[in-house]
Amino acid sequence: MLIIAVGITCLVGMLAAIDAILFSMSSSFNRMGANSFSVRPASGEAQRGGRRERTGDPIDFNQAMKFKEKFDYPTAKVSINTFCKWNSEIKNGNVKTNPNVRLVGIDENYLDASAYEITVGRNFSPIEINNGDHKVIIGYDVTKSLFDGIPEKALGKIVNVGATKYKVIGVLATKGSSMTASHDRRVFIPLLNAKRYYGYADRNYSLLASISDPTRMDDAVADATGTMRNIRRLKAKDKNDFEIRKSDGILETLKDMTTELRIATIAIALMTLLGAAIGLMNIMLVSVTERTREIGVRKALGATRFNILFQFLSEAVVITMLGGILGIILGVIIGYLVAYFFKGPFVVPYKWIALGIFVSLVVGTISGLYPALKASRLDPIDSLRYE
Repeated sequence: MLIIAVGITCLVGMLAAIDAILFSMSSSFNRMGANSFSVRPASGEAQRGGRRERTGDPIDFNQAMKFKEKFDYPTAKVSINTFCKWNSEIKNGNVKTNPNVRLVGIDENYLDASAYEITVGRNFSPIEINNGDHKVIIGYDVTKSLFDGIPEKALGKIVNVGATKYKVIGVLATKGSSMTASHDRRVFIPLLNAKRYYGYADRNYSLLASISDPTRMDDAVADATGTMRNIRRLKAKDKNDFEIRKSDGILETLKDMTTELRIATIAIALMTLLGAAIGLMNIMLVSVTERTREIGVRKALGATRFNILFQFLSEAVVITMLGGILGIILGVIIGYLVAYFFKGPFVVPYKWIALGIFVSLVVGTISGLYPALKASRLDPIDSLRYE
């Protein structure tokens, strides 16, 4: 029973732990914007027949505003942003940052769609966006450089972004860095303000859409593709001159990897249970030998072969089920501890519990079948004379 318990603990515990880690990563990726997708001009990187495909025209301001207005997929939020300057310098009196701060023009939905969190202050209001007010939201690294890392000191202060003065209305929590740049060395100004000071004829405006249910991402992308084709006035035969990139690619890769890991875990646990099954079969065979006279007495009193078969088979199944239940309890505890350690949500692994019960039942049946058949076929007279 202990061997069965260890095998089921490994099976259920490891599978529950994998699920807990995956749920934790999924939650973290969603906070980082994994439930969103971006719409941008075709990059023109693909090459066919030695020729480079034409890069798509920029998405201008009017096209971006039309997409935001017409894309009405349920629970979706569309945000518009444009990079104004990649090497800005922010000043607060005599203190200034290095000239490596990115200046971005955004609308009221951008922070939510990009999973930024505001530590102190607030987001832009729609009125401030439409009026192009001189308000700014600053990143964590900028706060460290200008205000000693104290967000409360920054709120309400006037800072210089280039030659223009802005009032700080919000400070962002740290978000870390990606492979390309730091998300904390950024400052955000209203979109119309960015258009006023940094707009030019072929400036590109990026679109970012987020949905509350990541499982419906493909449907949302298909809807967005049709909407953008209409806005760009593409004919049925025309290829898309824009591209949509989902930000959940890493998470999908991790899910694929965990699928292979689950299969390996099940295979290893089954090998452990195979050894347990062989051990249980040997024990049951010894039990049949030791209880030969008992079998003879029962048959002499009228027990049928089926009665003997059922008795020994049920004993084997009960042993494995008791071990399985103990293993399931320990496995669920392991899964909970892993979820607690990674600070992610814990979901009771019902399917792995069901798998553990099923495996225990199968192991008990296979282990006890041969000893039970052997016991049921014993001759009652020989069994009564057995010493």
